[in-house]
Amino acid sequence: MIELNSSNYLVATDKIKIPFHDLDPGNVVWHGRYFKYFENARTLLFEGIGYSFDEMTESGVLWPVVDLNIRYVRPLLLNQEVRVSACLKEWELRLVVDYQIVDVQGVTCTRARTVQAPVDAETHELVIGSLDILVTNVQACLQTMSTKHD
Repeated sequence: MIELNSSNYLVATDKIKIPFHDLDPGNVVWHGRYFKYFENARTLLFEGIGYSFDEMTESGVLWPVVDLNIRYVRPLLLNQEVRVSACLKEWELRLVVDYQIVDVQGVTCTRARTVQAPVDAETHELVIGSLDILVTNVQACLQTMSTKHD
């Protein structure tokens, strides 16, 4: 399920409990596992918008990650319960998604951002701008959620 945050951005949140198999030898979550957490939250976000992976594939456009920034603020530990949020910041020319992992007390553990560019699924050439289906779905979600908040 997606929500509209206080800045009028669409956000999806996934709740997880850190499993043993995600830990490194130091008993904290291995840095590479965070991307799985982000991907799960981003999947919820786009499913909520009505532009799931299947719909992306059918549209003939792929959205590879072309840039990633991450800030590890606090380590994640075994059995720790956290919320991973994905917030859609840009969607008209490229996808920019901000992520945050917070613990049950609301303390930020990790912040990240991905940038994804549209490419033709067959030729792998850059497509200029987002597809109408994505823009239309985002605008419809924003409109629907704005009226709920009024």
